Amino acid sequence: QAAEQGVAEAQFTLGLFHSNGWGVPQDDKEGARWFRMAAEQGHGAAQFNIGVMLDSGRGVPQDYGEAARWLRMAAEQGIADAQFNLGVMYANGEGVPQDYIHAHTWLNLAASQGDQKAAEIRAEIANKMTPEQIAEAQRLAREWRPPN
Repeated sequence: QAAEQGVAEAQFTLGLFHSNGWGVPQDDKEGARWFRMAAEQGHGAAQFNIGVMLDSGRGVPQDYGEAARWLRMAAEQGIADAQFNLGVMYANGEGVPQDYIHAHTWLNLAASQGDQKAAEIRAEIANKMTPEQIAEAQRLAREWRPPN
């Protein structure tokens, strides 16, 4: 009932239940529908989930550009998994222009929250960057502020 009344946390939870088949038949399309409703209200975890689903085409048509848009919203809320995914998208040029500076920045932010894989990929990307590009990426990461 709460989800149908527009409560974002309840919508997100229903998305999890449908996507994972917890107590209901597993249905990615229905999970994506609930995630999107919560995401549109600014729910960071829902934004991350719909972004991942759009990236993989799970339950929705694959759309890298739309995936990057939702992942950016979640990343800007400080969600490390979204920062990681967005960094990888920038590194590969999927849904966004390929940009090592932005890739390094987002991966650096994820790594600062303990994501070891982000630190590894950031190091690989740094090998393809000039010292000036690395300095710019580090500056952007230092200046980034999570929401209050």
